[in-house]
Amino acid sequence: FLSSHQHGTKRTRSLHSGSALADLSMFLEGLSKVKGGDVGVTASDNIGDTNTIGSLTVPSVGIGTISWSSQSLTTLKNLELQSVVKEAYNSDAALFDTAERYGSHIKTALGLGWGETETLIQKLLKSETNQANNNGSSSRIAPVVATKFTPNPWRQSVESVVEACEQSRQRLGVEQIDLYQLHMPDVVQPLRAFGLGSSKDEIYWEGLAECYKRGIVKNVGVCNYGPTLLMKCQETLAKHGVPLASNQIAYSLIGRHNGSQETVDKCQELGIQVLAYYPFAMGLLTGKYSTESLASINDDILAPSTGISKTALEIRDLKKYASSISPLMQIVQKIANDRGKSIAQVALNYIVCKGAIPIPGARSIAQVKDNIGAMGWRLTEDEIMSMEHEADKLDSGFEGAGFKLTSGKFVGYGVEKWSLN
Repeated sequence: FLSSHQHGTKRTRSLHSGSALADLSMFLEGLSKVKGGDVGVTASDNIGDTNTIGSLTVPSVGIGTISWSSQSLTTLKNLELQSVVKEAYNSDAALFDTAERYGSHIKTALGLGWGETETLIQKLLKSETNQANNNGSSSRIAPVVATKFTPNPWRQSVESVVEACEQSRQRLGVEQIDLYQLHMPDVVQPLRAFGLGSSKDEIYWEGLAECYKRGIVKNVGVCNYGPTLLMKCQETLAKHGVPLASNQIAYSLIGRHNGSQETVDKCQELGIQVLAYYPFAMGLLTGKYSTESLASINDDILAPSTGISKTALEIRDLKKYASSISPLMQIVQKIANDRGKSIAQVALNYIVCKGAIPIPGARSIAQVKDNIGAMGWRLTEDEIMSMEHEADKLDSGFEGAGFKLTSGKFVGYGVEKWSLN
């Protein structure tokens, strides 16, 4: 037997009897994999490519659901998303990240879509698990759903966190939520300009601890926390014997600035798992751009990872980024070509190699399959260094586009920001 090992991934190939030429060819093929990393990994190689979030074993790449919604205004049904869930379930890649505020954009704007995506995920997963049970099969890695609590001025007590958690738990149809996260620091302060309002972060941390102690969540986490706030939160939870399992931040090959990389490093030091949103930098790292095509970029090109069209303001901002990343994308393209991978898969694998779990959006089977293809192999240190060297030459890192920012959120009366310090 000839075995190759690359960053914890193992593949074994039998040398079949035959001509000496065939044996030599196979030997050289295996040798090239040992030297440069596994190339052309099949779906079966994804098995065992896992990470941990607290007590959970999860696939190394997750699925973001911010763009998920029903195809009907009156019922929760989406056949395309059912196919996505089926593919993820059968591929041991069923890690879904959602939030109570996710839902149909139209209905959510009217106050009718709150919690819709949580309920939709419950229906989609229930359908898939029932079918698997009827067929006598099951996923080797149990499906995991992470959701989020949204801080706002009207939620001012520990019990408000518990109540919101109970509502999410019921919508998800589970006894315990796998991972319950605070969506962001308590930055929504509409009366701050008048000298009114105060941070409720510590109240929310106490709320997380209470949810954990009541047994309605398996793990707790936060989002958009920098090292300082992260350590304060972990210290508060530790007083209750509650571990802080995760911290979700914007992080990508071109999004390591403004405290992001320092936050990843601090999380690794503290034993907190990082989940990375915007892993494609809103499509910039999917390989859909070239200098020649900038003049004709449209929203169909700019939305390959979610299927959601971009606003004119977002397109304007993304064009600015796209005009400067061409040299970087040439390097990423070469690595992808050498490995028989897509550029998007290289972008995701980069995050995996940095110790984080990327959470790319996926609304179609093609997208989820491509995302799954980022598992089962690892970039080499030389490949990582070459990409980072070129990325570090950019005038600025990725900070979002339009009103979708990596360090802030549009909240109706304006944009409230946080910092990873």
